[in-house]
Amino acid sequence: MLKKLRVIISLLIFSLLTFFFLDFAGILPLQIHVLGQIQFIPAWLSRNILAMGFILVLTWLFGRVYCSSICPMGIFQDIANRCPKSNRKRFYKKNNPILRWSVLAVFLVPFNLGYTIEVGLLDPYSAYGRISVHIFKPVYLAMNNALAYVFNHFGNYVFYRTEIIILSVFSLSIALLTFAIIGVLAWAKGRLYCNTICPVGTILGLCNKFSLFKIRIDSDKCASCGICAKKCKASCINAETKSIDYSRCVNCFNCIDNCNKKAISFAMNKKKPEVQPTVDKSKRKFLLTGLTVAVAAPAVFAQTKTNAISPPGAISAEHLLKHCSSCHLCISKCPSKVLKPAFMEYGIGGMMMPVMYFEKGFCNFDCTVCANVCPNDALTSLTMGQKHRLQVGKVVFEPELCVVHTEGTNCGACSEHCPTQAVKMIPYKDGLTVPYVDADLCVGCGGCEFICPVRPQRAIYVEGNKIHQQAKAFEVEKKEEKEITDFGF
Repeated sequence: MLKKLRVIISLLIFSLLTFFFLDFAGILPLQIHVLGQIQFIPAWLSRNILAMGFILVLTWLFGRVYCSSICPMGIFQDIANRCPKSNRKRFYKKNNPILRWSVLAVFLVPFNLGYTIEVGLLDPYSAYGRISVHIFKPVYLAMNNALAYVFNHFGNYVFYRTEIIILSVFSLSIALLTFAIIGVLAWAKGRLYCNTICPVGTILGLCNKFSLFKIRIDSDKCASCGICAKKCKASCINAETKSIDYSRCVNCFNCIDNCNKKAISFAMNKKKPEVQPTVDKSKRKFLLTGLTVAVAAPAVFAQTKTNAISPPGAISAEHLLKHCSSCHLCISKCPSKVLKPAFMEYGIGGMMMPVMYFEKGFCNFDCTVCANVCPNDALTSLTMGQKHRLQVGKVVFEPELCVVHTEGTNCGACSEHCPTQAVKMIPYKDGLTVPYVDADLCVGCGGCEFICPVRPQRAIYVEGNKIHQQAKAFEVEKKEEKEITDFGF
């Protein structure tokens, strides 16, 4: 019963999260992003006390149910493990505390230095998000386009064709590598990744030792047949000593479901003592040393200052680097497709974080989707009034490249696409008009850059602000003015 309940909850959460990453048509409500907010690393980065409290209390009460039913990467491993030819016998394996705590130290040091690329690589939620966006989503779009072709042929336009693009070769490569490594490990070794590499698994594994409800073995009933150990996906049950390494147990309940003697239960601690594996105290000393180094170590990598355009709500590139784990949910949900994974735009520390480019479109003046779905608070939630006055960058005009100068013809496309009148057309000569820019009015939406016909280098483009600013007033309602003041400008 417990296993069936876990499977139902796991599949529901996994399906909703996965489809939310894939959903380009807005079928699911944006409120589904709350499932991202209750993920461990996003909650940690956003200082979400309620979400962190929920996860820790849940772990204290019932053990690592987060890893088994809430974390999408954990559920993905369970699915991979059930693929054909993976149901081979497994036995108890000794814990590897040195590797586990070393990875956690490597995880913590960059974070405390404001250098979050490794955090994004090791965060299971963000890693799964990149797999969904760069691998699953193109497949999903291809299936949609195939259905659109068939349905449209018969005059039914329920499905419509959408463009399939590679957002970033680098991020795609990382996603493919992550998918292959974790998928193969899960297929062959069950939850080895969770209990060896994943920093969340290490932290919650420590908490799991003190949880109230645990998988418990009744030594009087147990016949040491070893079936539970063979079915344990975490390889944490020692049938000979009738003990469980709780730091690795993910509460999959396979052992309970397969025990013929009914010697295993999920219950609170009993008065009768149980045989526990020897506690390696050295890992605690190692963790303490790692934490000390993480706090005291000087910055190793200098942060490169660039003119990259960070998304609305990022506040600044520095704020983005401190909070973003590169889950790419904002990239997937952007209706204008102006967000892409960064390569070196923010420097090496900002690889794979969202950056704005205007080749495929421009930032919709009335859109706040990316800021409102971010689970990490890397993109601060915006009201429409705040977005209308938020200046993420400023317009730059290169008159010698403009077709008015080079070809002696009128254009004005940039002015027509400017929502704030930051670009206007003024008299030039021979009845021609030329763009005139007021950078203080610009919000950095990129409408002018997107529509400019000059190639390869555009005559008008947007330079990003290192710190987001407030654009000069043009026509704003009193309600919007109040919202802007409340935002802190």
